Order: sequence, then C-alpha cells, then structure tokens
Amino acid sequence: MTKRSLILLPLFALASLGAQAQTAAAPAAPAASAPEVKSDWTITGNAGIFSDYRFRGISQTDKKAAFQGGFDIGHASGFYVGNWNSNVDSSLYNGANLEMDFYGGYKLSAGPVALDFGALYYYYPNSGAGGTFKIDNTELYMSAGYGPVSVKYSHAISDFFGVNDSKNSWYLEGNGSFEISSGFSIIGHLGYQKLKNNARVIEMGSTTPNDSITDWKIGVTYDLSGFLLGAAYVGTNRDLTGGTAALSNRNISNDTVVLSVSKSF
Repeated sequence: MTKRSLILLPLFALASLGAQAQTAAAPAAPAASAPEVKSDWTITGNAGIFSDYRFRGISQTDKKAAFQGGFDIGHASGFYVGNWNSNVDSSLYNGANLEMDFYGGYKLSAGPVALDFGALYYYYPNSGAGGTFKIDNTELYMSAGYGPVSVKYSHAISDFFGVNDSKNSWYLEGNGSFEISSGFSIIGHLGYQKLKNNARVIEMGSTTPNDSITDWKIGVTYDLSGFLLGAAYVGTNRDLTGGTAALSNRNISNDTVVLSVSKSF
C-alpha cells in the first residue's frame, strides 16, 4: 500500500463516520398517535350551601342552613348509582344529624322523552337513639321528561320514614326549568304527598289529622362561571312543627325564601 493510500484510508473512514453521525442525528418521523379511548363510565359530583333544607316543602334543618353534596357514577348503557348527603335537625330524626341518600337506576330515551326508573334509600345514621323509633325510608321512582319539564312519581315500599303501617305512601311532582336569557333560568315545582294508613300530619292549633300535603316552589337561578346561584320561594298548604322547632311551637312548613350556591363538577 502506498503512502497516499494510507492517508486516504483514514479520511474515508472519517467521512463515513460523519455520514453516520448525520444519519443518527436526523429527526425520527413522529409515531402515529393512538386513538383516544373514551370510557363508558363517568363520575360527577355536586356540592352546595343552602339557607334552609326543604324536603317536599318541610324544613329538615330547623330552618337553618344546610351543606349538601354527593356524587353519581353513570354508565353509557344508562345505568347509574349515586349518593347524596345533608345535615338535618337531630331532634327531628331521633338522634341523627345527617341524611344519607343512596340510589340507583336506569335512564333511557323514548324518542324525545327521557325516562328514568330507580330506587332510593333514605338513611339517617344514629336515628333511634335513646329508645326512640328508627327513621328511614325506601322508595321506588319513575320519571319522564320532555324538554324543560318533567313529572316524577315516588312510591314508598317500606314504612314511610319509620311510621308503623304506612307503606304505599306516594308522592307526585312536576318540575320545570326555563332559560330566559344567558345564564338565567326560571324554575318551578309542584308536589303532592299522599300518606297511607298510620302516616298522618296534624296542623298547628288543630287536632284533625291530614293524609296529604301539597308543596310548591318558584325561583330563579343564575350560572356564574360554573357556580349556580339560586333564590326560590317555597311553601306548603300545611302549618306543621316538629323536632327542635316543636319546643317553641315554630312552623317549619310555612312559606319562605331559600337562597343557595352550588356547583357541579
């Protein structure tokens, strides 16, 4: 091998290495991204503060504020389960200061009509303290909604909130929510509670028991950056007392305004 050849060989080797380095440094083609897999399950939650907790028109908190919240787990098939909670007047619920609702059901559509079938259990931890009777309730429900309006029927399959021999009490309600401008809506509700057998209410100043209660609500809501502000006028056709309010003979079912701030997430 000549001297010239000895010189050219390392130059050729260096040139080859440089080409390899350039090839190695070249950017790789981006890998094709895998399609996003969307889960069939969804989890949502809600929380809010209310100036009074009115259940079917009757205060559950001795007309005091309530903090409420819960969550729902839903499947694309329409099946769902959930839990909702609120503080309550412990004197009204025989030692329980918390209401825990557990429910599950199935939602489907029949053309433009949204249908919902399910069951709900009202549980009050520590209810029945001091030898008093335990309060709870189990209801089956079904509802149908068309656009902004809906109707719902609930039927007690247990003794109604612990009252002996009160099964088959039922509640029928109509609800509506109508958007009037961006973020603003008008809400309305009318409900009728039918009590069966031993389930009765006695109005203040009367000794005659009643087997029904009618309640109503009309109000407005405003969506403020995801926070729902509400004000509603709530009332019933009965003057009732109970729990802590009974000690001073105060009415817990009279007309009132309930203010609220809530958020879903």
